[in-house]
Amino acid sequence: MQLEPVFTAVAVGLEVVGATAMVVGAVIAVVLAARSLGRREGGRAAFMVLRTTLGSAILLGLEVLVAADLIRTITSKPSLEDALILGLIVLIRTVLSMSIQIEIDGVLPWRRALLTSGGQLIGEAVARDRVASAR
Repeated sequence: MQLEPVFTAVAVGLEVVGATAMVVGAVIAVVLAARSLGRREGGRAAFMVLRTTLGSAILLGLEVLVAADLIRTITSKPSLEDALILGLIVLIRTVLSMSIQIEIDGVLPWRRALLTSGGQLIGEAVARDRVASAR
């Protein structure tokens, strides 16, 4: 039984999940920002909600896309060129992730007391919105 087509399908599935996470996260970010404006919390608060939630969605999507790239490269016919391309993709996505994380938190990722993922940050934003709406 040849497993390469199975792993290719898994990689494609993860790519769809990663892209979907970014799109759904962007929609959630816009909705949360609009709700913040609707509660008259001010433009600054709405912008911060939008920025933080959108950044978190992008982080989550990048994490899933890196996993898809790793699966695709590891399960394909190995070549030095594929390994170099994967390394470059992972490097670029890691730098993007770190930059976004620094923007969101205001500190270097390794200096944070608690490590959080993009999904956790989106969940926290939704929870904060529910609390604010209940007031």
